[in-house]
Amino acid sequence: MLRRKGKTNLKGLQDFLREEEGMGTVEIILIIVVLIGLVIIFKTQLRSLVQKVFDKITRDSNTVMS
Repeated sequence: MLRRKGKTNLKGLQDFLREEEGMGTVEIILIIVVLIGLVIIFKTQLRSLVQKVFDKITRDSNTVMS
Protein backbone atom coordinates (compact mmCIF):
# COMPACT_ATOMS: atom_id res chain seq x y z
CA MET A 1 0.00 0.00 0.00
CA LEU A 2 2.81 2.42 0.89
CA ARG A 3 4.60 1.64 -2.33
CA ARG A 4 1.52 2.40 -4.38
CA LYS A 5 1.10 5.73 -2.65
CA GLY A 6 4.74 6.57 -3.43
CA LYS A 7 4.20 5.81 -7.11
CA THR A 8 1.16 8.05 -7.16
CA ASN A 9 3.12 10.88 -5.56
CA LEU A 10 5.99 10.36 -7.99
CA LYS A 11 3.59 10.44 -10.94
CA GLY A 12 2.07 13.63 -9.60
CA LEU A 13 5.53 15.17 -9.29
CA GLN A 14 6.39 14.16 -12.85
CA ASP A 15 3.14 15.68 -14.13
CA PHE A 16 3.86 18.87 -12.20
CA LEU A 17 7.36 19.17 -13.67
CA ARG A 18 6.08 18.61 -17.22
CA GLU A 19 3.26 21.14 -16.90
CA GLU A 20 4.20 24.47 -18.47
CA GLU A 21 1.15 26.61 -17.83
CA GLY A 22 1.95 30.02 -16.41
CA MET A 23 5.67 29.79 -17.08
CA GLY A 24 5.42 32.24 -19.98
CA THR A 25 4.18 35.00 -17.72
CA VAL A 26 6.90 34.42 -15.15
CA GLU A 27 9.57 34.39 -17.82
CA ILE A 28 8.32 37.64 -19.34
CA ILE A 29 8.24 39.34 -15.94
CA LEU A 30 11.82 38.19 -15.21
CA ILE A 31 13.02 39.50 -18.58
CA ILE A 32 11.35 42.87 -17.93
CA VAL A 33 12.93 43.08 -14.48
CA VAL A 34 16.38 42.33 -15.90
CA LEU A 35 15.95 44.93 -18.66
CA ILE A 36 14.82 47.59 -16.18
CA GLY A 37 17.82 46.76 -13.99
CA LEU A 38 20.19 47.13 -16.94
CA VAL A 39 18.65 50.47 -17.88
CA ILE A 40 19.06 51.72 -14.31
CA ILE A 41 22.67 50.52 -14.12
CA PHE A 42 23.73 51.91 -17.51
CA LYS A 43 21.48 54.99 -17.57
CA THR A 44 24.24 57.55 -18.15
CA GLN A 45 25.94 55.51 -20.86
CA LEU A 46 22.62 54.91 -22.63
CA ARG A 47 21.71 58.60 -22.42
CA SER A 48 25.08 59.53 -23.94
CA LEU A 49 24.71 56.98 -26.74
CA VAL A 50 21.18 58.12 -27.61
CA GLN A 51 22.30 61.77 -27.61
CA LYS A 52 25.15 60.97 -30.02
CA VAL A 53 22.80 59.05 -32.32
CA PHE A 54 20.27 61.89 -32.41
CA ASP A 55 23.02 64.47 -33.02
CA LYS A 56 24.28 62.44 -35.98
CA ILE A 57 20.76 62.03 -37.36
CA THR A 58 20.20 65.78 -37.07
CA ARG A 59 23.50 66.62 -38.82
CA ASP A 60 22.90 64.10 -41.60
CA SER A 61 19.33 65.24 -42.15
CA ASN A 62 20.51 68.84 -42.41
CA THR A 63 22.97 67.87 -45.17
CA VAL A 64 20.25 65.99 -47.08
CA MET A 65 17.75 68.86 -46.79
CA SER A 66 20.28 71.52 -47.93
